[in-house]
Amino acid sequence: MSGFRIDRISEEVRHGIDSIIREMKDPRISGMYSVTHADVTRDLRYAKVYISVLEEDRADELVRTLKNASGFIRRELGRRVQLRYTPELLFYRDDNIAYGSHINEILKRVQAEEKSETDGEDQE
Repeated sequence: MSGFRIDRISEEVRHGIDSIIREMKDPRISGMYSVTHADVTRDLRYAKVYISVLEEDRADELVRTLKNASGFIRRELGRRVQLRYTPELLFYRDDNIAYGSHINEILKRVQAEEKSETDGEDQE
């Protein structure tokens, strides 16, 4: 039953962090990125926050910048979300979107190869 509560808190933390990051004036935080997921522990002490970045070359810099600003983000999150404890934020790069895109390209290539093989057999 408490799993639903943790899921709701995780989603509220994700939404709060996303809005805080978008309001930050740091020039290193720009481009296409998304806060894809937040995992809050059951004791509300830690939150793993996953960031997906469209530009691969800027991803590591963005995650590093967010790790450096985690104290500020945590303080702002504490003001916006009413929790007994404001979780310590741990930022990670989320590669799921890039991985999904890679798998999609492989599937398209295989499908094109299969189609060309069947077209070659039909002509014989």
